[in-house]
Amino acid sequence: MLLEREGVNPNTADTQFGRTPLWWAAARGHEGIFRMLSEREGVNPNTADTQFGRTPLWWAAARGHEGIVRMLLEREGVNPNTADTEYGGTPLWWAAERGHEGAVRILLERADINPNTTDTGYGGTPLWRAAERGREGVVRMLLGRADINPNTADTEYGRTPLWWAAARHYEEIVRMLLEREDINPNTADTEYGRTPLLWAAGRGDEGIVKLLLEREDIDPNAADTQYGRTPLWWAAKRGCEGIVRLLLEREDLNPDMPGPSGETALDLAASRQNAGIVQLLSQPRPPPSHPNRHRKGTRHTTEHPASGEPPEQQ
Repeated sequence: MLLEREGVNPNTADTQFGRTPLWWAAARGHEGIFRMLSEREGVNPNTADTQFGRTPLWWAAARGHEGIVRMLLEREGVNPNTADTEYGGTPLWWAAERGHEGAVRILLERADINPNTTDTGYGGTPLWRAAERGREGVVRMLLGRADINPNTADTEYGRTPLWWAAARHYEEIVRMLLEREDINPNTADTEYGRTPLLWAAGRGDEGIVKLLLEREDIDPNAADTQYGRTPLWWAAKRGCEGIVRLLLEREDLNPDMPGPSGETALDLAASRQNAGIVQLLSQPRPPPSHPNRHRKGTRHTTEHPASGEPPEQQ
């Protein structure tokens, strides 16, 4: 009835935060009201609030209102990449963060969507956030795009999507990321210099360690930059016999790399009276059968911590 009256301006915003009727309908998921408002000639679908710069599309995507997301993207002039002014997150970034697979799917149908836009808070991409949050379905959709960069690290501590998936025990996401030929499995964070393999070994995640070691371009000896501890050192310290065995299957492993006090993995295992790991590390290692076997990008068939310890899952 109100929209039928002459002189009613559908773009009039409140004086508190500049929220229009269309903004409210999108934010609350009122599809019927949104449809009526959007049919009015002259309605502006891009008006953002003055508090955080969030558009109707931002709210619809962030809250998973798929019908409204679709209606907005059918309109000419709606920019799917407009980010908020608080954290610089785009509609896609927030839909990925919250695991709204339907909204992500609709947004990715737009030819002008940028799936690699980073937020201004952490400098992370939608893929980075989805991997950190364990959103398997969203990660799968994003990795299905040819223009996605799976190696983009955040600007806070240089953590990649693979780093987060390994640190958070998301085995299926690790598997999906490792299927990409352009993934770099050795990228370490810039805080402690720890690779995904080091995190997985240090936290006893045998399944993820196995997946990472199936890549021939993985470096099993990469030590952190804080104390020079290797994946084998951490596995020996944690008493993870299965992980020690997996690491020893790699011909390019150096089991004698010393830790921060000069102790090797064998020294650690002996000092902790771990007979199983001592036995594994005491066995003679055969000479490499294929010195040049480990080639990049192929496989073979054999919340950040505040301390120096690998964090518990959050």
